[in-house]
Amino acid sequence: MEKTDIIIVGSGIAALQLARRLQDHYYVRIITKGSIHSGNSYLAQGGIAAPLGLNDTIRSHVENTLEAGRFHGDEDLIHKLIIDGKRMVEMLVEEGAPFDRDVDGQLSLGMEGAHSHNRILHGGGDQTGKYIMKHLLGTLSEEKVTFHEDEMVYELLKDERGRCCGLKSKDKRQTRMYHASHVVLATGGIGGLYPATSNHPAVTGDGMALAFLAGAELADMEFIQFHPTLLTVEGKTRGLISEAVRGEGALLLNDVGERIMEGVDPLMELAPRHIVAECIFRERERGRDVYLDISPIDDFERKFPSITRLCRKHGVPIEDGRIPVSPGCHFIMGGVVTDSVGRTSIPGLYAIGEVACSGVHGANRLASNSLLEGLVYGDRLGDHLIEKGISPTIGCALMPVQEKNALSIPYTEEEIKERMIRHAGIIRDEERLLSHLNWLKEQPLTFERPLDCDSREEIQRYFFWIVSLLVTESALRRTESRGGHIRADYPWEAEAWRKRKLIIQHNQGRLKVGYHEQNETEIYA
Repeated sequence: MEKTDIIIVGSGIAALQLARRLQDHYYVRIITKGSIHSGNSYLAQGGIAAPLGLNDTIRSHVENTLEAGRFHGDEDLIHKLIIDGKRMVEMLVEEGAPFDRDVDGQLSLGMEGAHSHNRILHGGGDQTGKYIMKHLLGTLSEEKVTFHEDEMVYELLKDERGRCCGLKSKDKRQTRMYHASHVVLATGGIGGLYPATSNHPAVTGDGMALAFLAGAELADMEFIQFHPTLLTVEGKTRGLISEAVRGEGALLLNDVGERIMEGVDPLMELAPRHIVAECIFRERERGRDVYLDISPIDDFERKFPSITRLCRKHGVPIEDGRIPVSPGCHFIMGGVVTDSVGRTSIPGLYAIGEVACSGVHGANRLASNSLLEGLVYGDRLGDHLIEKGISPTIGCALMPVQEKNALSIPYTEEEIKERMIRHAGIIRDEERLLSHLNWLKEQPLTFERPLDCDSREEIQRYFFWIVSLLVTESALRRTESRGGHIRADYPWEAEAWRKRKLIIQHNQGRLKVGYHEQNETEIYA
């Protein structure tokens, strides 16, 4: 039987950073629903933000992060993130990580929306996630780190004291049960709950559903960032057009040649993402198509090779200088509430990366801070677990597969995706949110039911229902517009909601909602 000390669910940048920090001390098992390469980290076109420029400062990066997050984030945690993040990036540079460089050999630092300095490091132009993931994978020990691909985790296990001590999973043939001293969720966000998304299709909020069912606290589920510029062909989104394209000088025009950001924000195309996304959304609502005018960018194909390939694959000639775009779900700022090292409200359970609500993104994530967060929290949690030590555990056991008496779920994934974009999408209001919430509550589902007898497909639809409910309930209760949460019926920021977190939790089969006025997550032991 293979030895397991720590289980990581998910295989993105946060998971790999944690695994490489732990491998000299523990046996690590990484379980991922798809393949190692089927997550958002591997797809990330944008870069990693760090204040490495000659005239840049940590304070400036902190201020940009607070402003983009509409002052909902925790300033102290953000400051620590930037300090540790700068150190992490410098370490990667020393290791020889493949960051792009200028002709003189200096690191090439790009500009993205809501940043005040050039501080974005890229790899392969617009392939940063792929390059960094390959670098991290190359540092892992095959003897100490075991990967399980195409295996879906569907339940977290707790002992009689309420401590998380393992999980259950399914691959295509059998069901397994694993035990470990510590379980880490690194499953990413919720993009797959919407029909238009930059996310990999496998990213559907599973970690949040797992944590919720286990009784962990979640927060800020209403704050969802819609990326302004997804390639859109014949009404369907086909992939991400990185914000770095606008950072290089691309303009946003409608189909009659008007600059749509004129008079909307002084930063124009480089305004925070929620502002740009809302502007494009409203243009399209009034029947206008929107394009990225890339004609100001010299040598576009060399600077953005993967975007060039994406456009040509879908019949959009780069030579025309116009890329059709529309917004799509990109990043959720909310998730499983954690403290500064990744501990959740359940002992033995941790969360890092996008699945976590760590307090550093506020109401809207600053561009290229997500890979930075993954690196920092993966490293921090590694330090914490090494210092904490582990208890002896057993490995894994096969369980009998029971596919009988499965609950028939009366909706398709496509149906709930379409309802999410219509009722809990970029622009929300009470009528649509309440309509969707009532529809969700009418489904014959509860929070307390065994999942051993269900297929992966049924479990996935069940998890869709849970996460959709959490987002909708939270969006209905926050009666203001802030960052990624835009209410047409409350189109202002309310001082009473500033830094006020909606905490949502499963408690004895019921949905419990409370509030934290400030960041109170350091209490987790």
